[in-house]
Amino acid sequence: MEVKVQTLKGPDFKQVYAIGAIGGHSPYDFRIAFYNDSPKTLVEGDKSVTVMERKIDIEIILSPLAAKELANWLTEHIKDYEKVFGEVKRPGTGSQGSANAAKSSEPAAIQGYM
Repeated sequence: MEVKVQTLKGPDFKQVYAIGAIGGHSPYDFRIAFYNDSPKTLVEGDKSVTVMERKIDIEIILSPLAAKELANWLTEHIKDYEKVFGEVKRPGTGSQGSANAAKSSEPAAIQGYM
């Protein structure tokens, strides 16, 4: 018996652009929250302080099997992307990026805003 899959977008479907993700797992599921960062300037007395506001737009909850399948799917698509467009590199890492990052005790700066 042949089974065809018809993919439909639900009435609440929305696309969300995210610059990053945070999350974790339990024995029962994986949770991935997607976020965007926006710099905000706050005035404290006579000083201005820049604070990065991190807004979580959506959280996805996956079974362990679905999380593993997603990881495999992403890995394959990243390989395909890099075959066409070249290696995806983190901004500011250069050719020795991972070696330099491992030596530094300071956290990496948030890219793209400052």
